[in-house]
Amino acid sequence: MKAKDLTVLIGIIGIVLMMILPIPSGLLDFLLIVNISIALTIILVAMNTKEPLQFSIFPSLLLITTLFRLALNISTTKLILAEGNAGSVVATFGGWIARGQIAIGFIVFLILVVVQFIVITKGSERVAEVGARFTLDAMPGKQMSIDADLNAGMINEQQARERRQNVEREADFYGAMDGASKFVKGDAIASIIILLINLIGGFIIGVAIHGKPFQEALSTYSVLTIGDGLVSQIPALLISTAAGLIVTRASSDGNLAEDLTGQLLSYPKLLYIVAITVAFLGLFTPIHAITTLPLAGLMAFAAYRMTQNLSRKAIAEEQLVEEKQIEEVRSPESVISLLSVDPIEFEFGYGLIPLADTQQGGDLLDRIIMIRRQCALEMGLVVPVIRIRDNIQLKPNEYVIKIKGNQVGGGELLLNHYLAMSPGYDDESITGIETVEPSFGLPALWIDESVKERAELAGYTVVDPPSVVATHLTELIKRHGHELIGRQETKTLVDNIRENYPVLVDELIPSVLTIGDLQKVLAKLLREKISIRDLVTIFETLADYGTYTKDPDVLTEYVRQALSRQITQQFSQSGETLKVITVGPSLEKKIAESVQQSEHGSYLALDPVSTQTVYQRLMEQINRLLQSGQQPIVLTSPTIRMYLRQVIERTMQDIPVLSYSELEPNIEIQSVGVVNL
Repeated sequence: MKAKDLTVLIGIIGIVLMMILPIPSGLLDFLLIVNISIALTIILVAMNTKEPLQFSIFPSLLLITTLFRLALNISTTKLILAEGNAGSVVATFGGWIARGQIAIGFIVFLILVVVQFIVITKGSERVAEVGARFTLDAMPGKQMSIDADLNAGMINEQQARERRQNVEREADFYGAMDGASKFVKGDAIASIIILLINLIGGFIIGVAIHGKPFQEALSTYSVLTIGDGLVSQIPALLISTAAGLIVTRASSDGNLAEDLTGQLLSYPKLLYIVAITVAFLGLFTPIHAITTLPLAGLMAFAAYRMTQNLSRKAIAEEQLVEEKQIEEVRSPESVISLLSVDPIEFEFGYGLIPLADTQQGGDLLDRIIMIRRQCALEMGLVVPVIRIRDNIQLKPNEYVIKIKGNQVGGGELLLNHYLAMSPGYDDESITGIETVEPSFGLPALWIDESVKERAELAGYTVVDPPSVVATHLTELIKRHGHELIGRQETKTLVDNIRENYPVLVDELIPSVLTIGDLQKVLAKLLREKISIRDLVTIFETLADYGTYTKDPDVLTEYVRQALSRQITQQFSQSGETLKVITVGPSLEKKIAESVQQSEHGSYLALDPVSTQTVYQRLMEQINRLLQSGQQPIVLTSPTIRMYLRQVIERTMQDIPVLSYSELEPNIEIQSVGVVNL
C-alpha cells in the first residue's frame, strides 16, 4: 500500500479507537484544533470549486468528519465526567462565551444549534434531495443532447464519452449527497443529547462523587459543557455550510468569490438606487446621517467606478475581437482549417430547417443515431459523424448528401405532404404532385394528408418526409460504404477486436498483412454490400491464406467463400428457391482465356466487342427478371467471379454476382436464364 493510503487507513482506525480508549487532555486539545482546521479547509475548498464534481469526495469526507467529531465529543465527555476537566481548548471556548454568565453561554450555544439544525442542515438536506431527483430525471435528456452534438459534429467520440461519464458522476454525486446530508442532521441531534448528558451527568457526579459544592459544580460543568458544545458545533456549522454551498453551486468558469463579484456587482445602476435608498434613511428617519451617508457615498462611488470599468472592458473586448479577426486573416495557417473534408455531409435549404430543429418537432438527429446503429448491425460499418448544416444556396425544400465533399445524392421534400409510391397499378382517385422517390428512383406522388388514408387502402406505400430522407441517407451510406472505411477506420476496428481476440490480431497484423492490405479487402466486401461485421471469420481466413498471396482480389474471394452462410442468408429467403442467372460455358471460357497475369496481379483483358455483347445479354436477362418482380442475381464459377464483376460493376453496380462456393450446399438453386456469347 502507498503511504497516503496507509495514513488514511490508520486515521479511520484511530477515530474508532478514540471512542473506546482514554485520550489525554493535551492530545485532545491538538485533535480539537485539527478538527477546526479541517472544517475551515473544507469550507474554503467548497467556496473555490467551479462545479460540484470538482469536490466529488465531499459526501465521503462529510461522513468521515462527522465520525471524527462524534469521537471527539465522546472523548471530551469522558474527561468532563471523569475529571471535571477537558483541556484548555474546551475551557477557553466555554469561558470566552460564558464570561461568568452561564445563561448567556447556553443561549449562544442553543442559537448555534438552531441555526445549524433548522436553517443550514435542513436546507442543505432538502436541496440535496431535490438536486438528486432532478439530476436523475434529467439524465435521459442530457444523454440525448450528447448524442445530438456527436451526430452534428460538434464533439468527437472521446468528448462524448467524457460528457457521459460526467453525467453519470453527477447523478452519483447528488445521490451520495442526499444520503450524506442525513449524517449532518443526526450530528446536530447528537450534539444536543451530549450537551444534556455533560450538564446533568457532570453536575450529579461533581456533587455526589467529587463532593463539590452545588454552585461550584454547576459553574464548572456548565462552562465545560458550553465549551465542548461550541468546539464541536463551530466545525459542524462550517461543514454544514460547505455542504449547502456544494449542493447549491451551479457550474461556472469561476469560484464563489469571482461569481459574487462578477454577478452581484455587474449592475452599477442598481447600486445607485441602493445608495439613494440608504441616504434617504439617514435624512428622513431617526437613523443618524453619520451612519448612513458615508455608506451611501461609498456605494455611489463604487457604482461610478464599475460603470467606467464596464465601458473600458467592452471597448477592449471589441478591439480584441477585431485584432483576432485581422490576425486570422493575415495568418498563413488560417487556411489549414479549410483543407479538412467531412466524411458525410447533409445540407438542406431553409425550408427544411424544421426537420433538424427539435423545438419545431424535428427528429432528424434521432433518426441519424438509428441510421448509424443500423449500419453497424447490418454492414459492420462504423459510420463517421454526419455533418448537418443549412445552405442558403439551395432551394428552400432541397437537400443534398455529400461523401467527402462530393455530392452523391439529393432531392426535394414537401414537409406538409406525404410521399406515396404506387403498388404497380395506378389509382386515378389518388392525385398529387408527381415526383421521383430519391432512394430507388421509383415514380411517386406528393399527396396531402387528406388523401393519405385512401392511398394506404389502395395499396400505396406512404411515408413522411423525414422517413424519405432517412431511407435515402441509409441507402447512400450502404452504396458508398467502401469509401468511408480508410486505414484509420480499419485501425479502429482492429483495436476493437484485439480486446477479445489478441492472439488472432497479433498473428495477422503486421506479420501477414498490413493495415492497408486489410483495408482493401474490407472495402471490396463493402463495395458489393457484403457485411464485415463478422471480423473474426474475416481475420481467420486472411491469416490462413495471407501467407500464400497478398493480392487483395484473391484474398477477398477466399473471405467471401468463408462467409458463405452469411451470403446465402443475405440473398435468399428461408426455405425458398434461389432464382439466378447463370453464366454459360462459352462465356466462362472466354473470360478465363482473357485473364492476363502481371507483376502486380491478374487482370481481365476482354476485347470491346465481347464486353458489349456481355452487357447486352446480361441486360436482357436482368430486365426480364425485373419485369416479373424478382431480384436479379448472377451465378458463376469461383474462378471467374471477380473478373465478371469487374466487367459489369460500372453499369450494373447493384446486381450481385455470386459464385457456387459462396452458397450453402443445402440451398436449392433454380436457373431462370443463361448468358452465353
